[in-house]
Parts: sequence; C-alpha cells; structure tokens
Amino acid sequence: MLGPVKKRGGPAGLILKNGYVLASWGDTRRVDMTFSVTKSFLSTVAGLAADRGLIRSVDDPVSEYIWDGTFAGEHNSGITWSHLLQQNSDWTGSLWGLHDWADRPPREGGIDDWKHRELRTPGTVMEYNDVRVNVLAYVLTHLWRQPLPRVLKEELMDPVGASATWRWFGYDHAWTVVDGLKMQSVTGGGHSGGGIFISAEDMARFGLLFLSDGSWEGEQLLSPGWIEQAVSPSAPNPNYGFMWWLNRPGSRQWEGVPESVYYAAGFGGNFIVVCPEQDLVMVLRWLEPSRIGEFVGKVFEGI
Repeated sequence: MLGPVKKRGGPAGLILKNGYVLASWGDTRRVDMTFSVTKSFLSTVAGLAADRGLIRSVDDPVSEYIWDGTFAGEHNSGITWSHLLQQNSDWTGSLWGLHDWADRPPREGGIDDWKHRELRTPGTVMEYNDVRVNVLAYVLTHLWRQPLPRVLKEELMDPVGASATWRWFGYDHAWTVVDGLKMQSVTGGGHSGGGIFISAEDMARFGLLFLSDGSWEGEQLLSPGWIEQAVSPSAPNPNYGFMWWLNRPGSRQWEGVPESVYYAAGFGGNFIVVCPEQDLVMVLRWLEPSRIGEFVGKVFEGI
C-alpha cells in the first residue's frame, strides 16, 4: 500500500426522501474508506474551479494550464479537462512512480506490449485508470494553488454542515511544491490506499447537494450548469459522465430504475445514489455490489 487504509465497518446506509431520513441501518457515523466514490468528489472540485473561472472551458487542453511537462508531447498536449473527467484521455506517462500502462492492464500481452501500445485518440475510448485520475488531482492542486481537501472543506463540506471527521489522503510520497509550499496531492480512490475516508451521513449531505442542483439553504455552492455537465453521458460510454455513473441504456443500467438516476460508486459496495425525479438520495456501504441495482429497484417499489 502506498497510502493510508482502514479496516472496514459493517453494512450501513441511509435513504432520504424530500430531505428527510426514511430509513437508516448500521453505524452511519463511522468513518470508512470510500474507494472510487472519491472520484465524484474530485470531479466536483474541478466543477468548483470551472465555476470560479479557474478552468475557462472543460474543452481546453490541460497543457494550457500546467507547464511542467505532465502534458508534453503530441498525444498528451491534446488532452482536455473533459477527457480527464470522463476517463477517456489515454494519458501516457507516470506519476508518483506509477505507470499508466500498469494500472489495470489488459489480460492479453505482456509488459513490452503494454508499454508500446498504440495510443487511442483522446475522447474515443473510456478506460478506468487511477493513475490518470491522480493526474487530474495533481493538476487541480496546482490550479487551485492549495491542497484539494482544504478546497473541498471550505467550498462545500463546511457549508453543507458535514462533520469534522472526514479526511482526504494521498499516497505517503505524493508531495508537490506550489508557490514554495509543500503539499500533498491526493488520490481519486483507494486502489493503493488513500482517497476519502468519510461517514455515511456526510456522504448523504454531498448527495443532497447534487439533488438540490448545488444549492444549500439558499446559497448556490455549485452551479446547476456544472451538475448538468457532470451527469451527461460521454461519447465512448453512455453510462459515465464526469466521474459519475449514469443509469442510461448500456451495460451498467439498473433494470426498473429511472434513467435520470446517477451515482458515485466505490469498491466494496460504497454508493451515493441520486434520484432527481423522486427527490431521493441513498447512501449504501458494504453491500454486495452485484445486488446494488436490485436493492435500488426494491426501494423504488417501496416508495
């Protein structure tokens, strides 16, 4: 492991309708790893940057914003923010000693094949890859010029009333220097440790913020325009937006559940499910991932 890990708790969760708790189970205040649920938080930090004009357009090449060589070369220089957010950039390189080709490599071929593969045009093929997700976190750290956990805390988590118990970690050796200050570059998941450690109750607040189009108690924390972009299907994968999974027709669609539903998903059955038409948010922790769709469908039957 390269970053912190934590022994998991038992199954837990919350179901909220119209802002009220319909049901809860397990220890909803226990802080646990969320694995790739972190990606939806990370993409939201990018949304905050776009709302504040730090990102002029998600269709801009990222190379226009960072000049340290991370996006040098003919291929990488054409990668946009949108490509990184939709995981279809095919960025090539290494970060924190980890190579892009070594993260979830194909079953066919060997190391030499993976190293010298033909690169796909950005925007054409989705490939789930934590190294590239962590590249996004690294670039956003330099864009914000401050640690991303601080940005998330001050811009979103404190305003929605989240507890002080959540944390966002990077790898132990993943440190960068911005304006002469050393700061940790966080990860977008717990694939090798790190990511967001958080309670089910604080996850629910994050989900409720999206359900309310970024508004919280009369204050617009995140623009509705960003949320609309974030949950729009990408061309290579209609079930994926800006690091949110979408219940659209495709291989990931849940039967009997509206197409408007979208969700953050992490290893081990960690989910934040947002159902706009039903004014419903579900937080599910440590449930069998293959049964999540069935669970969500039964909730819809029950309401």
